[in-house]
Amino acid sequence: MSTSAITVPKQGVLADIFSDSLVKNIALVVGYAGFIGLFAQISFHLSFTPVPITGQTFAVLLGAASIGWARASLGSLLYAVAGVAGVPWFAGGTSGWHVAVGASFGYIVSYLLCSAAVGLLAKKGLDRNFFGTAFIMAIGTIIIYAIGVTWLAFDIHVSAGKAIALGMTPFLPGDLFKLILAAIILPVTWQAVKRFAD
Repeated sequence: MSTSAITVPKQGVLADIFSDSLVKNIALVVGYAGFIGLFAQISFHLSFTPVPITGQTFAVLLGAASIGWARASLGSLLYAVAGVAGVPWFAGGTSGWHVAVGASFGYIVSYLLCSAAVGLLAKKGLDRNFFGTAFIMAIGTIIIYAIGVTWLAFDIHVSAGKAIALGMTPFLPGDLFKLILAAIILPVTWQAVKRFAD
């Protein structure tokens, strides 16, 4: 019998290994928003596209799979609303309404749906091996591209092909790396948790 302070559920996310409480859930929501904001500061601008390369998507995918769909959805909403309200945690330390009407804000909007989908799939236990986690991350990445690229096309008035060239193609190698990294981190973390619990 395990005497540790944590339990490993057959289904659920990493955050579920600890007992549930309002304080815990609030901390996870705020922490997730801050996690996205922190990784947004890893930001590089390319000369040919208004969309910067950032670490945000990695934070969104890994964080959502770790805390579950409900907390992650609220956290991504908090990130978007607080950033528009003035918290300087969008890419490059920016904030404000001008970002919300900009070409890349569709990616931030996409985090809400992405967080929900990734968190829901992870809660079903798909994040406990490499291929399951890679599948979850791929679904989340597709959602981000679908919404982000569509927003970009409408905002700058370009064709779908041009929007893909500006808002997806340059980011594929980096996003593939993030996907693989997350697909390693989550299963390894689950294995560590199981060993500790045992």
